[in-house]
Parts: sequence; C-alpha cells; structure tokens
Amino acid sequence: MSLTAGTKLGPYEIQSPLAAGGMGEVYKARDTRLDRTVAIKILPSHLSENPEAKQRFDREARTISSLNHPNICTLHDVGEQGDVGYLVMEFLEGETLAERLRKGPLPVDQVLKNGIEICEGLEKAHRSGVVHRDLKPGNIMLTKMGAKLMDFGLAKASQAGATATSGLTATLTTPPGGHPLTAQGVVVGTFQYMSPEQVEGQEADARSDIFALGAVLYEMATGKRAFEGKTVASAMAAVLERDPAPIFSLQPMAPAALDSTVKTCLDKDPDERWQTAHDVKLQLRQITVGRLQPGVIGSTTVGLAAAPRKQNRPYLRWAAIALIAAAAAAAGYFAHVSHPAPPVWGGLNVTGELGEEGSFVLSSDGRQLAYVAADPQGRLLIWVRKLDSPRGLQLEGTSGAEYPFWSADGRSVGFFADGKLKRIEADGQNLQTVRDAPNGRGGTWNRDGLIVFTPNAVGGIAKVSAAGGTAVPITQTGESMNHRFPHFLPDGHHFLFTQAYGKRGQDGIYMGSTESPEFKLISAGASSNAAYASGYLLLVRDGKLLAQPFDSRRLQLTGAPSLVSDGVRTAFDRRVADFSVAQNGTLVFLSAMAGGQRLVWFDREGKELGVAVPDIGNPTSGLLVGTLSPSGERVAVARSRGTGSDIWMYSLQTALGTRLTFTDDFNESPVWSPDSNNIVFTRNLTDHYELRLKSVFGASEERMLVKSTGNTLATAWSRDRRFIFYAGDVFGANGKAQGVVLDMEGGSHKAMVATPSQGNVFGGSFSPDTKWVAYLSDETGRLEVYVTSFPNHLGKWQLSTGGADGALGTIWTGTGPQTEVVFRDLQSHLISVPVREQGGSLSPGAPRVLLGGRSLASSRFTDLTRDGKRILAGLPQENASTPLTLLLNWTKNLKR
Repeated sequence: MSLTAGTKLGPYEIQSPLAAGGMGEVYKARDTRLDRTVAIKILPSHLSENPEAKQRFDREARTISSLNHPNICTLHDVGEQGDVGYLVMEFLEGETLAERLRKGPLPVDQVLKNGIEICEGLEKAHRSGVVHRDLKPGNIMLTKMGAKLMDFGLAKASQAGATATSGLTATLTTPPGGHPLTAQGVVVGTFQYMSPEQVEGQEADARSDIFALGAVLYEMATGKRAFEGKTVASAMAAVLERDPAPIFSLQPMAPAALDSTVKTCLDKDPDERWQTAHDVKLQLRQITVGRLQPGVIGSTTVGLAAAPRKQNRPYLRWAAIALIAAAAAAAGYFAHVSHPAPPVWGGLNVTGELGEEGSFVLSSDGRQLAYVAADPQGRLLIWVRKLDSPRGLQLEGTSGAEYPFWSADGRSVGFFADGKLKRIEADGQNLQTVRDAPNGRGGTWNRDGLIVFTPNAVGGIAKVSAAGGTAVPITQTGESMNHRFPHFLPDGHHFLFTQAYGKRGQDGIYMGSTESPEFKLISAGASSNAAYASGYLLLVRDGKLLAQPFDSRRLQLTGAPSLVSDGVRTAFDRRVADFSVAQNGTLVFLSAMAGGQRLVWFDREGKELGVAVPDIGNPTSGLLVGTLSPSGERVAVARSRGTGSDIWMYSLQTALGTRLTFTDDFNESPVWSPDSNNIVFTRNLTDHYELRLKSVFGASEERMLVKSTGNTLATAWSRDRRFIFYAGDVFGANGKAQGVVLDMEGGSHKAMVATPSQGNVFGGSFSPDTKWVAYLSDETGRLEVYVTSFPNHLGKWQLSTGGADGALGTIWTGTGPQTEVVFRDLQSHLISVPVREQGGSLSPGAPRVLLGGRSLASSRFTDLTRDGKRILAGLPQENASTPLTLLLNWTKNLKR
C-alpha cells in the first residue's frame, strides 16, 4: 500500500515519500512523541502477502537492531498496524552515493574519507557476525556526519555452517543512472557489485562484502563501474572473468596505492583479497596520512599483504609483519638506510577484551608489547607478546593490573594493582611490590632504575627506586589538579606528564625533572598522555593522534604538529589515550570504534539469564558509564564516538537504541530520575562543565542545572526526587573534591556539602529513604566505601576494608529496613554489604561477593534492579578480539 501525508502508524505521522524500490517503500515521518523526523520503511503492496519478503523484512529489523555504529543507519523502532509492518529508522539528510556519482567521480580526498567510513561500518557489521551481501552506492548515504550504510535486507549471519543462499530468489535492482537488467529470478544482490562466488551461487562471507567494497571504491574514484554489461550474462561474465581498467588510467591524479588497494579487494579468489574491512581501512589511512605521490605507476607502496591462500588467520598476517619489523630493527634498518622506507601499516588482534584506556605499551626497542586483557575467567592480567610471536605470555599474579610500563632495558614491566606499584619480569618471574600507590595513574622507568609515578588520582608525581623504598614527592599540585602519566625523555632526568583538572587553560602537557619540583608547560589543551620518540612529541587532542617536532636536547618544541591518525580511543576523564611508541619507528594505537559491549542479565549467584541488548557500541570509560532506569525498562549509556561521546537510551524490551544528545562535546555519566522520565548528565565543553537535565521523551528542552570550571559528575538521584548527588565544583578547605547535593525543591538548585571527608569524594548514592548517603573517599590513602547520615552527616561507617574500585561508585538497593550498598573491590568483584537502621544508627552486615565471584574487570556497565535481585552487566562481545593498528616507520611523511 502507498501511504499518504497525514497517515498515522502508531505514534508516527507520514509526511512525504522518500524512495521506493523492489523490496521496500520509504517515507519521511514525524515521531509525535519525541518531536523528531524519522524515516519509515514498509513493504510494497505487491509483496505484503509474500512470506519470503516478510521474512526478509523481519531479518532486516533484527540485523540492524544488533548494529549500533556512527556509520550504520540507526533503527529506532519496529511496529505493526493492521497488516502493515514498518521499520522506524534514523532520518538521514544528504544524498546516496549513487546520486552523488551521477555528477561524476569524487575527489580523491573524499574517496579516502568516505571509504574509511564505509570500512568502519562494514568492520562493525562483520565483527557482529553480519554480512551485508548487497553493498552498493544506492545503499550508502553521504551525510554531514559521514557515510552511513543502509538496507541490510539481504544481510545474513556469518556463523560457520550457515546455509548459503543459492539461488534465484530476488529481483535484480536497477543500477543507478542506468537501464534495468531484466531477468526472472536472479541471484541475491546487484550484479555489478557482487563477488564471483555470489554470482556462482556459493556461500557469501565477509570477503564477498570486501569485493563489493572494491567495486564501490573503484566507482567513487573513476565515476565508472568496475564491471559493466548490457545483459545479465555479460555482467556475470565481467565479474567472473575480467579485471577493470587501472584507476590511474581513468584518473591520472589518483594515488597508485589506491589502485593497488582496490585491485586486491577485487581479486577473484576470496583468499587473495583483503580479509577484513579493517585491513582495507588501514590501507586507505596509509594513503591519506602518507600523502603518497599521485599519478606515478611505479610508486612504492609497502602495505599489509592480502592473506595467503587458504589461510584466514589474523595472527599469521601479524606475525609476518612483526617478523619483518623485528628483523629490520635488529639490523638497524630504520637508522641506516639511505632512502627511508615508506610507512607500513599492519594489524594486531589481541585475544580477549583489552582493559580500559592505557592498557598496552611497547618496549623501548619495539620488540615486545605488554598489555592488559581479560583471560577466559574475566580476570584482567598482563600479557607480554614478542612481536615475532603470534601469542602472548600470560603473567600470573598480575590480576587487576592497570597502566603497565616497561623498564628501560625491556626486561621488566611495572604496573598498578591492589593499591600498590608493582613490578614483574617479562617472563613472569620475580613479582615484587615496590611502593604503595592507592590509585596509580601511570609510571616511567629510566636506565638508572628510578621509577617516576603518580600514586593517586589527585595530586603530584613522586619518584622511588625500582628496588623499593621511600617515595619522594617531585611535583606539587593545588585544588583538585593532578599530574599523571609521566614519560621519561632520553636524558633519563626530564620527563613529560599531563596536568589535568586544573583551571581552564592550565591543563596540558608539562615537563618536569627528577631533580627539581619546578615544571613548565610544553603543549596546552592536550586531552591525553604524551610520549617522545624519533624527534617527536606525540599526544592526542580531540581524538586525533598528533606528532610535533621536539628537540630533546634543548627541551622545546621546534615545529607545528602533524596528524598521524584520527579516531584514537581516549578516556578524556582520565586524560589517557590508547597509543604507544618505541624508539625504532614502531607505533601502535587503538581506534575509538574498536571493541563494543553487550548487556547481559545475571542473578545474584552469577547465573546468566539472557542478553538484554546485543550491542551498546563502545561505552566510555570512567565513573558511571551508564545506569538502569528505576522502572527496569531502559538503560542510559554514554557511548564514545572518538572525538566526543553521546548519551544513548536502550529499550530492554526491544534492544533498540535512541540517541539523546547531539552535540560535538563529551556527554557523560547519565543518571535517571526516580520516575524514569528524565536524565541528568555531564557535558564537558571547551571552557567549562555543565550538569544538564533532559527528558528522554523529548517533551522539553534541556536545562542547565550547574555550571562549573571543574569536573562535575552526577551519580545518584534520591527516590523522593528532591536531591541529586554529584562530585566536583565545590571544594573543601583542604583543596579536595567534596560530595555535593543539589536540592531540586522549589527549583532553588541549592548546593550543599553532603559528605565530610579529608579526602576526595565521589560515587555517592542515597538510601531508599534518603536518610543516608554512601560514597567513595581516598582519605586513608586509597579508595574505600563509607556511609554517613544525611543531611546532617552524624556518624560515619566504613563498609569496605580492602579498597574499592572507583569505576562503579556505590549503588544502594532494596526497600524497607534491610537494604544493601553494592560496590566493586580492587579485584573487580561485585560486593554487597547489607545495612540496617537501628535507633537512628546504622548496623552494617558482613560483605558478600555477588555473581559467584565473577570478575567484572572487562565490564564498562554494571547496575542492579531496584530490588537488587538481578544484575545487568556490560560484557565484551563473544569471542571478542581487539584490533590494534601497527604503524612502522611512522615519521617518514611527517613535516618537520
């Protein structure tokens, strides 16, 4: 049926038609609940009674609902009215790639930019087990926010053993700008973009999408289809037998490396193509960043080779690259060749889920990688991998490790765990505790056996002998400032570090000395740690990895920064980014879009009850990534997008996500109102922080509740709706961050100190009757959990004894006289402490480990239902691996 303007489908009002094809009709509509524009897709009338078409329509809904990514069109809702089933999707303003190609080929820089974005979307689909099978220009939308993949109606799961689609099952779509290739019963897809194995009716896997990607990239660069044919037979023959003309023969200014990359995508043998979209993305990035000379057929392009025939093992490709790199480094290749080789891009899939940002580091000689990743039991341990080996060595005794760093000789690894600074040899021997470090934030180790480190989340930097002993302070800070992530310069005395949480304009990269408390600003406005290698200072700003010439003798910058890569994963709240550099020209970093988590229900004993949301994208890290609504029907999550983050809401009934914030800033720490209709969250802007209130149904405009020059994070809203607990903004006389309560009664928004403490306070929660407040404080030198009465703070009880993990804060659940406070310990176990009020005093019970002792070290989301009977945890995707990007000889094309 065709829909007319004004037609209602549930809460959606049709406004106008957008597009129509053989398998669907798309309309522009208005969501009357959220007052937003959406796109509605329905089956055309001639297929409404076709069971196979309905099955495909349902499959598209299930497929898109499992994919949350900036380069994939978002599915908001599904519905049925009468005999009309419909999908409610993100309304995209822009034009399809097919429409754009009618105007001619795209400029090379746009081919590379959009090509990388298409790869990002495909990579997400493939990592989620979905093969698109119909990638073509008509299914790619170009928007102001980048390229987005659409129409997953032909997609299928890529699990081993899935039945191949063989056959004459769908109608060939009309190529854009061309004439229909009419035929009754043709293979699934569109011939000009189908792989040879699809044309032959064989099973399609992710490599079939790589072939289609190559055909799309070819057409973007040349304005011509890679495979033409006036009839179905001739189109099939072109795909099966012929190779397209070289790109540079049609576009002389195109880089020869682009032609090589596309040719590998279009290989007739799936085993000879790039094996993943991640591989193709690396090649396009190499061309973009390397600024390769255009139009020279003989240009040398060193890249990651396509997989050997009959081998689809990422670690084998890595091992080959790593062996070459190690051999070259051992021979002093990078230092002595008269004509330096161009950059070489490669990939490394780390088995298991990496820890939070700052979890991996290269040894100084570039031969080894130390990283923190989850083992099969969910424990976060240190692994050490030699770059000429496909596997890492698990170092026992390092459970709960954070922020690893190498000794200068590459024989030992320093790290933080259990409130201590520790060290262990790279072969797993001789584990030692060096010094207390209640909440460590990075270290560096020089040739003289001196470790410079940050012992606490707030405060200055100290030094200690690697053999142990007394820690001597080096730098001092004021207010809530922190000096963190030190990195020795070549002289072994001066070091770089990051200053965070100071007054605006004071944050940035500084340089200190082991011999003096004085320090000076090197680079303002950085949002990460810094490192030095090969004559460059490296740091991340707004998600972009930058390299700036730095004279290590004169200790000053000597040139402008150059872009190495964008979209590097960064924890802005902790000022640490995922990159590491060695002195031999080796660089490793992690994309902001890598990973992804799912939400899983558990009972208190640890029995898995089911997956609530298959994919919540890439949650941010740090305190309070997301929360479960009091109604138990929805969750709010802060999702990273590389250069910022947004708040998303997911329905636990449909698993569908809705984006709630639409700014370029960091939107973090969503907290639900007691009626589940609003959230309060933090927005980090250029010169200040804001605590903001927003309706999740779009019924009202956002409101700013608090404006502060210091970090401001809300963690709880009292059940009586009156108080919001947040940390930051107001500081005690001792310069420490205090827990603050915002009184919402009468709209006064009065702020009051809620937690008396000599330390920093955050992560607060209210008891169900709002008579008590639980919170975290580091007043003893490490984080512990406390409870005090509210609002008078009469009395104080310590609930934890072995330290607490600041990533969760506190959660107060239950009703009546028997309630409980839940938190995470330093081993990432979920701990429950029952509390009972007796005569105006509090009586804590014995702590109990929940989830059967399961570690939540790799979880970025944890919450409990209001009654405390079920636990919702974010877990890595099944069989997860984390793809790191390796870049050799990375300085070759940088400006000095």
